[in-house]
Amino acid sequence: MVEEQALADAARAGDEDAFAALAERYRWELSVHCYRMLGSYDDAEDIVQETLLRAWRHRDGYAGRSTFRAWLYKIATNACLDLLARDRRRPAPYAGPPLAASARPHTPPADVPWLQPFPDRLLERSGDADPAAAAVARETIELAFLVAIQHLPARQRAVLLTRDVLGWTAPETAELLDTSVASVKSALQRARATLRLHLPERRADWTRPPAARADERALLRRYVAAHERAEPGALAALLAADVRLTMPPHPAWLAGGDALLAFTGRVFDPASSWYHGRWRCVVTGANRQPAVAHYVEFPSAPHATGADGRLHAQVVDVLAIEDGRVTAITSFGPDRLPGFGLPPVVDR
Repeated sequence: MVEEQALADAARAGDEDAFAALAERYRWELSVHCYRMLGSYDDAEDIVQETLLRAWRHRDGYAGRSTFRAWLYKIATNACLDLLARDRRRPAPYAGPPLAASARPHTPPADVPWLQPFPDRLLERSGDADPAAAAVARETIELAFLVAIQHLPARQRAVLLTRDVLGWTAPETAELLDTSVASVKSALQRARATLRLHLPERRADWTRPPAARADERALLRRYVAAHERAEPGALAALLAADVRLTMPPHPAWLAGGDALLAFTGRVFDPASSWYHGRWRCVVTGANRQPAVAHYVEFPSAPHATGADGRLHAQVVDVLAIEDGRVTAITSFGPDRLPGFGLPPVVDR
């Protein structure tokens, strides 16, 4: 604390190296906080950069009444609120029909076109060995949670994240948002009620024991094999009956295992115009969830092969797994692969 105050004093006096040392200390957690606020990895990174620029330009405004960390969080949160006020983006059910029909009706899932994955390799940092802290990080970074909190008004979202994720007190949160403690308590109550309406019922208890995570790894291996062998039947055994697939930012969705298999069957079928040729899968992770990057041959016509004989990135599937079945698949485009440290093409 004494060291931080010395650095903060030096930074306020114009010492760029002192400011850079403090900024680097908190950059990672600011990125995660802004990502939770916005749901977009790219927007979060932009806001963190804006936060640090604002902090440097207005360093005289840091009076030392709070920690330098709290001061940065205040700047970052307000920058997020500014962006949300400009964009006014709110999730809504998908308006268009699903890619394939299901035998039973399904309510369209929430369309969150700005949603992006947060690669696990960027979520990792040394020193986070506390199991409780790791559980909370997983609970509040999974895509289901990210989608659910997008339904909250921006200031309620900020209150919920500050109180229930960061663990700040009501007075600290009131200081952060320049509001009253009573307003913070009221906003938190409303936010929690709304969140319960939008979180999947199965995720009421977010804690997963080690045995469950081992089962997930085994299921993931079978998921990869089903794609690389182009076996819809093998994939069928892994899916929950009410599995849902979304593809942000595209307005494409599916609901129901039968619909997903009908869609996948066309992709796997060499006689179909949707046929993508041979698949190769690379296991990765995003948002503390299992994920798979898919590469395909991209044939231009049925039975054709890739012109260069290589496999090209198609999607990154982020999986939600419950009770030994895949309950949700969120597929992101190949433009997200650089964040995972993966190449755009691979050899066969």
